[in-house]
Amino acid sequence: MSEKTIVIGAKKRIALIAHDNKKDDLLEWAELNKEHLIENRLFATGTTGRLLQENLGLNVTRFKSGPLGGDLQIGALITECEIDFLIFFWDPLESQPHDPDVKALLRLAAVWNIPVACNRASADFMFSSPLMHQEYARVLPDYDDYQNREINL
Repeated sequence: MSEKTIVIGAKKRIALIAHDNKKDDLLEWAELNKEHLIENRLFATGTTGRLLQENLGLNVTRFKSGPLGGDLQIGALITECEIDFLIFFWDPLESQPHDPDVKALLRLAAVWNIPVACNRASADFMFSSPLMHQEYARVLPDYDDYQNREINL
C-alpha cells in the first residue's frame, strides 16, 4: 500500500477523554499542562469537556458524552484528519457500557496513525516531546486505493 504524508501544524488539535474513574487524574494533569493546552485547539467528550471548562477555564469544543456517542464523534474527526492527538485516560479496571465504541476509537487512532496517550505517564512523555511544539509530517497509508477498489458481487 502506498503512503501519504499529512503535515500536523505546530498548533495541535487535541481530543481529551477520560472515563469517570480517571476524570480527576486528567484534570490534575491538564492543570499542570494548562499553559501548553491553551496553545492548541481542544476537543472533548461531554462531561470531560465540561469539567475542563468549568475547573480550568479551557476553551473546549464539546461533543456528546462517550456512552451517548461522543467517542464515535471524535473517531469520525480522526478519519477526516481533524484530530492530531488523542489523550484518553481510560480505566482498564472498570467495565464500560460503551466498550465497543472505546475499542473503535482506539482502532481508528491506530489506523490513522495519530499519537495516543492512555495515562498520565504517556501524556507526560508525549507532551514533553519537542514534536509537540513544531510541525510534524505524519505518514499514513494512502487508503484511496482501498476506497476505490473494484467490488465483484
